[in-house]
Amino acid sequence: MEKGDELGRATLADIAREAEISVSTVSKVLNGRTDVSAATRDRVERILRAHDYQRGARGGEAPLIEIVFHELDSLWAMELLRGVETVADEHGAAVVVAHSGSRRAPGPGWIDAVLRRRPLGVVLVLSGLPPELKRQLRARSIPFVIIDPAGNPDPDVPSVGSANWAGGLAATRHLIELGHRRIGIVTGPEDTLCAHARLDGYRSALAMAGLGADPDLIAYGDFHAEGGLARAKRLLALPDRPTAIFAGSDLQALGVMEAARLHGLRVPEDLSVVGYDDLDLAQWTSPALTTVRQPLREMAEQATRLVLALRGGEPPTAPTRLELSTTLVVRSSTAAPGRR
Repeated sequence: MEKGDELGRATLADIAREAEISVSTVSKVLNGRTDVSAATRDRVERILRAHDYQRGARGGEAPLIEIVFHELDSLWAMELLRGVETVADEHGAAVVVAHSGSRRAPGPGWIDAVLRRRPLGVVLVLSGLPPELKRQLRARSIPFVIIDPAGNPDPDVPSVGSANWAGGLAATRHLIELGHRRIGIVTGPEDTLCAHARLDGYRSALAMAGLGADPDLIAYGDFHAEGGLARAKRLLALPDRPTAIFAGSDLQALGVMEAARLHGLRVPEDLSVVGYDDLDLAQWTSPALTTVRQPLREMAEQATRLVLALRGGEPPTAPTRLELSTTLVVRSSTAAPGRR
């Protein structure tokens, strides 16, 4: 098994993969939760012992960093988790994985649990944070940072993301340069900042090329393959269908490619497809997926370092909103439009 970092220590993601369960279940075992079967608990404990996994010391102030996901079981979430674990390891801290229950904000029971755990800090993913929760965390001196916040982030809440507008621009420009003019987009949820920024980049690229953004070619998805499939089927059923689709995530791009197959279309001969994320799977799709790489692991590392700096009383050296650069990775799923 590949180890999770340079020190050779297995991460939660590694343990989950070997046990063939979700990261959240491993986290439940580590935190002594009772809603795990005895067989699963024994299997996880056996793997933890085999890898000499060191739980964080729990005396006084627990050396924990909490990461809060709306959805845990995806390669995208695994990359973020690895980034948090890398920095936590450097500081001798353990990682607690929590489920928010909602993209808008953590559920009502979360704040009580996190105040009991008293972590060094909290990293929230694709979430918001209502004023009352912010007040309670600050009252206990628990710093927090949001990765890809829902809605427009408050200026007093540090957030980390990628250059989503530039990524959307680069993906769409690539398709325009290949000769495409009917370009569809399946972006992410309408209430997320990153989805809007990618859509704005798409619109800007079209405008720069003297092309209008046809509302019929714009769809909001959910960043999952099923959502990509459903939205792409609608786009491909249009009388004047797109010759290319930019998907707001690699998983949605998989759904787009399946929709093309169901419509009897070949990728890229009949339909070009661009994803977003550059997950490991992108190079193994058939054809290999052209995509925009966003540095997920580095985003999580930056967010965690910022949380720890705030915990240590250091003034942040970065702006409230930190954006890491994106890169277009051209593979085999895009080509000049074929004759129709």
